Order: sequence, then structure tokens, then C-alpha cells
Amino acid sequence: MKDLPEISVAPMMDWTDRHCRYFHRLIAPHVRLYTEMITTGALLHGDRERFLRFDESEHPVALQLGGSEPEDLAYCADIVARSGYDEINLNCGCPSERVQKGAFGACLMKEPDLVSDCVRAMIGAVDIPVSVKCRIGIDEQDDFAFLDRFVSIVANAGCETFIIHARKAWLQGLSPKKNREVPPLDYERVAAIKNKYPELRIILNGGITDTGTILAQCDRLDGVMIGREAYSNPYFLAEIEQAVFGNEPLLNRDEIARKMVHYAQEQADKYGAPIKSITRHILGLYHHQAGAKAWKQALSTLPYEDGAGPEVIEAALEAKNKAVATQRTA
Repeated sequence: MKDLPEISVAPMMDWTDRHCRYFHRLIAPHVRLYTEMITTGALLHGDRERFLRFDESEHPVALQLGGSEPEDLAYCADIVARSGYDEINLNCGCPSERVQKGAFGACLMKEPDLVSDCVRAMIGAVDIPVSVKCRIGIDEQDDFAFLDRFVSIVANAGCETFIIHARKAWLQGLSPKKNREVPPLDYERVAAIKNKYPELRIILNGGITDTGTILAQCDRLDGVMIGREAYSNPYFLAEIEQAVFGNEPLLNRDEIARKMVHYAQEQADKYGAPIKSITRHILGLYHHQAGAKAWKQALSTLPYEDGAGPEVIEAALEAKNKAVATQRTA
């Protein structure tokens, strides 16, 4: 019997922080969650406790590291593992200029031997899985042979899971946003890697917005990673739970909204978290639903007023319900 596929939410800078992950976990109990990319420098020299903080409900949760120094990555991997994370992922896919200046991200695909050293050092430092997230190619190095060589060398260092964004990355000339849109998707190249290395776990990332595509790709791959769709339309994760895992949603949208009120109060009491740091993640909860506009309008203004607190979520819910009632009687 084939194992259930792995469905995950991609690490997204400025988006998949701990508040976002808590929210996503309310919707999808079985989806794997990833942190934003956290650099080795941030863990070595920054507010480590803040970067590593997560709620126990988030499990299974993986932390994505950015770096290219094997010794630093091994040291940070040990910190991450001892903090309770379930997996460590090395970023070899981000094309931003800021990341390139740090000599990591997608530019690392040009140096598979260095990535191999990094992965080997990380695996030697921890007892939890170490995975790699990469692209299918970079710049003019955009063919199966390039990706094949990268995967082969890194796999020889002990990496068993590759999350492959099925677009190449342009290191110059395209913004990170354009790099998620302009290079064409090539799911077949990812499938070809799985065919050549059936012993590896190959997860597909890029452009996935419907459950039909997920089910089709999971027939030949080990799973899929959802990116922007999970953020703009978060209840899509409930559709995935049902289509892939056969689970009816545990909570409806209104119940999730009320749970977030309690969470926001807890975060304010424990850490002084401003309400706007939480509400920005839940704007899409009623995506394509009646009252969505009223919900978004309330959460786009109320959390930014002086003295705003968790009650703004309740106010947004009331505004949404009022809009729905008005539509019904119109």
C-alpha cells in the first residue's frame, strides 16, 4: 500500500511566521508547515528565541535555514533540533539579490559539492531529517542534466528529500515575484528525477492551486508543496485535507475566526504581539465567500487604530455576518 503523500505549505518570507502557521494548523491538521527562511546569521547573532518560537500545535513543523558555511549550518541545525522542530530544510531555491549577496539560496545550485558538504555537516549534527529545497535550474543552466547532477551529488551526502520548485530561477533581471511567475513550469522534469531516483522523496512545488492537480501529481511523486494559494486562499487547505486525507474540516471558517481571537489575546498577554501582526495572515479566510469584502475591509483598517486588540477580529466577523444578511434580504 502506497504511503500517504506529504502535503506542505511552502516557506514564504514575511508570510509563514508562527502566527500564520498557527492559523494554518487550525485549518489543516495533517499538512506539514514550514517557517520562513531563517539565516544562520540570525540564529548566531540575533534574537534566537524569537526566531525559533513556535506553538506545539504546529507539529509537524520544519525550519528552513539559509546559509552556505557547513560549520555554521551544522551548529544552527543542532540548535533547531534541540528546539523541537521536526525537520530542517536548506534553502537552495531563493533567487533574491539579498540572498545571493549572502552566497546562498538558488545560487548554491551552481555549487553542488558545497551543498553536499553543508548537508553532510547538518546530517552529522542532528537526528531529525535534513531536506533541500531547490529549483529545476538557474539562468542558462536549465536542463535535466544540470538538475540531475545537483540531486545526485547532494543525495550522496545523505539527503533523502528534495522539494523542487518546477521553475528555473533567473539570478539577474527578475524580481523574486517575477521568478515565481515568468519562468515556465516543468512538472515533467521533476517527475523525471523521481523516475531516476525512486528511492528519494521528491516533493513538487510551484503553481499548484487545485486539488485535482495535487491528486494527479501525488500519483507519481511523493507529495506537493503549496505556496501562494495557501496564503491568499487559506481554506484551500481544508479542501486538501478532504481530497487527499479523507478528513472533513474540523472547524468552519467562523469557528476558526473565533479561535484566532483567543490566540491573539494569548499572544498579546504573553509576548505583547500587536494585533496587526496576526490579522494580516487571516485576510483571505473568506476568499470567494459571501461577506469576504466586509471581512477584509475591517481587518485592513481596525487593527491599525490606536489601542486595537483581539476584539477587532470579532468586529470583522460581525461586519462579515451583517454583509451576508444584507445580501440575503436584498
